[in-house]
Amino acid sequence: MEKEFRVFVYPDGDASWYHHMPSRLITGNYTSEVYFFKNIRESTQFITTDPNEAHLFFIPISCYDISPKISTCDDMTRTLDEYVHSIIVEYPYWNRTLGADHFFMTCHDLCLRASEGVQTLVKNSIRVMCSSSYDDDEDIPHKDVALPPVVHPFTRPADRNTDLKNRTQLFMWAEVGPLNDWEGDEVQYDPPDHASLSYQMEFSTARFCVCRGSSQANRIAIANSIHYGCVPVIFEGFYDLPFVGTLDWRMFSLLFEHFEIWELPDIIGGISVVSDAEFKAMHENILKIQKHFEWNSPPIKHDAFHMVMFELWLRHHPIKY
Repeated sequence: MEKEFRVFVYPDGDASWYHHMPSRLITGNYTSEVYFFKNIRESTQFITTDPNEAHLFFIPISCYDISPKISTCDDMTRTLDEYVHSIIVEYPYWNRTLGADHFFMTCHDLCLRASEGVQTLVKNSIRVMCSSSYDDDEDIPHKDVALPPVVHPFTRPADRNTDLKNRTQLFMWAEVGPLNDWEGDEVQYDPPDHASLSYQMEFSTARFCVCRGSSQANRIAIANSIHYGCVPVIFEGFYDLPFVGTLDWRMFSLLFEHFEIWELPDIIGGISVVSDAEFKAMHENILKIQKHFEWNSPPIKHDAFHMVMFELWLRHHPIKY
């Protein structure tokens, strides 16, 4: 893949920041989007200036750059639509496949809503997102690519310790926010402060981290769990996990359907009888895949950027069974 895969990046428009991304923005809730733009901008491995040898075409849209200038979602939709229309008119590549070999990125909440108003983008091209959900009518299963969302920088370095003696806590609530509408109050907990050092340290003392919903906070909690070596307990609700085309999540996490959150007391009871050997195997797998969820500048082989590029490659070269 690395020797063959080539991407052509369209020139800047008012809706992009390809050449002027502020380095100060490599922090916060949308770090993954920022890192991807930075990595692909500096890539000499995947980028081509010859559209004729490109496998995919990248539309460098980022609402980070235009959101301070535009106050409403409708205005942003018009800006995105004008930029995409200019690409279609000025270049012949979109019309060859009606955009099926094009992709763009969106993690910002406003940009996600605005891009949904540009139907030529949503229906035809590939979206690289901080999340994708089959519950959303706009999402097309197995077409969109999910980024591993990260709040960067982490409070502490990745926990790669194979010694499990400090993991004395069975489970922790990894997601911020109350457990709404819980019937019977079988489970009580205080919503954690995800920015606090004590919250981050708790990931390294727990064996299992409950990531209950499909919110942005939950997806960040999954990334935190992997970073700190805590086996995530995921109630995905048809949520397309990052790198599902490459990684077998069953090897390093416990997966449940969204509705099974109401059976959480029983699930916690089941977790309590997981043997040390079973947990150790899952924990060792967590340590093996941590590198795939890490963003670097410049990118490092097998890191999150390369994993996203491989997922894009799979969209263009699907594996046939």
